Amino acid sequence: MTASTFDIELKLLVDAVYLKYHFDFRGYAAASLKRRMKAAMGRFGCESLSQLQDRLLNDSTVFTTLLDYLTVQVSEMFRDPEYFLALRTQVMPHLRTYPSLKVWVAGCSAGEEAYSLAILLQEEGLLERTIIYATDINPQALRRAEAGVFELERIASFTANHQRSGATRSLADYYTAAYGRAVFDKRLREHILFSDHSLATDSVFAEVQLVSCRNVLIYFDRALQNRALGLFRDSLCRRGFLGLGSKESMRFSDQADAFEEFVRGERIFRKVAE
Repeated sequence: MTASTFDIELKLLVDAVYLKYHFDFRGYAAASLKRRMKAAMGRFGCESLSQLQDRLLNDSTVFTTLLDYLTVQVSEMFRDPEYFLALRTQVMPHLRTYPSLKVWVAGCSAGEEAYSLAILLQEEGLLERTIIYATDINPQALRRAEAGVFELERIASFTANHQRSGATRSLADYYTAAYGRAVFDKRLREHILFSDHSLATDSVFAEVQLVSCRNVLIYFDRALQNRALGLFRDSLCRRGFLGLGSKESMRFSDQADAFEEFVRGERIFRKVAE
């Protein structure tokens, strides 16, 4: 089957991004990239991806904006609260046995999941001995995450999710509201290290007891999914835990034998003892 002009241009654009800016999107799912690049063409007033490629190669500010289209920045606090309830009731008892904890939130976007885990760990009495590594490839998203500021209009849904996750306190205990924004407690941020990390090109950086990477792998092709899952396997301690998104699976992965289902319905896996 002959590739369409758009498909050819998309491959060339992704290659150009890698060669010029060293961001690797070559292993991202083509269907998702197509949708997002069509939206980007509208944003920049380009009639073709070749026009967009010309602009991003000659103007770095275009790439800064385009990065928000290349990366998916859709999340909310305690998203899929049943997942967090399963962490609270079934995973935390195991994590409590460690004298210190390290947690990796891969693909943290603007920080919603990192703050959710910090709050959960605080309510379970574990935050004081925990470091949360929250990583993403988008520097703008990381800056927003580190600020810990969210629009006040989003707090109602955050609060409902938090309560459904088995909350022992009110979400309002963790932020102050002013001028239409909610600023989360800096004591939560003190336990979160926001950092640049690419699942496509970077390696393992720490041994952790829990990896939470949710609704990220769905945007990768099979080879990149296998690479990311290999990083998670290598970073997890013996019998460590991995949480994936509700539409993500270990099935058919090269790493399937390295994990066993721990909470089937919530996509929580445990590393098999070697």
